[in-house]
Amino acid sequence: MITESLFEVVVTVIEVIGVCVVVVGFVIAAVLAARALRRGAGGAAAFQTLRTTIGGSILLGLEVFVAADIIHTLSAPSLEDAAVLGLIVIIRTILSMSIQIEIEGTLPWRRALLTSGGEVVAKEISREASAAK
Repeated sequence: MITESLFEVVVTVIEVIGVCVVVVGFVIAAVLAARALRRGAGGAAAFQTLRTTIGGSILLGLEVFVAADIIHTLSAPSLEDAAVLGLIVIIRTILSMSIQIEIEGTLPWRRALLTSGGEVVAKEISREASAAK
């Protein structure tokens, strides 16, 4: 009983972290896009920055949500919970691949280097910081 409630709290905390990742990523994306506009990079560059950074934060948030779902399934393992987890992971994997294709414009298995959502956001922040100098 205590273990189940502990798992519920842990899952809730991880889900809140996932939501915060997406929200903070959106704020970072908006700031980076505004800075690109302010320095005269043009609307296309600002849009690309916004799109890439939001996509990366959504990818990172999805990874956190999958972790929460795995922990939730471990708290009360049953065949039904495992099937639901499998379906959730499949849906989120397809969604993640679709977002990744939108961001990079290429199929994931054609990329030489695999990048996660966090790496996409970090690269965008680094690019913005070097452009501001």
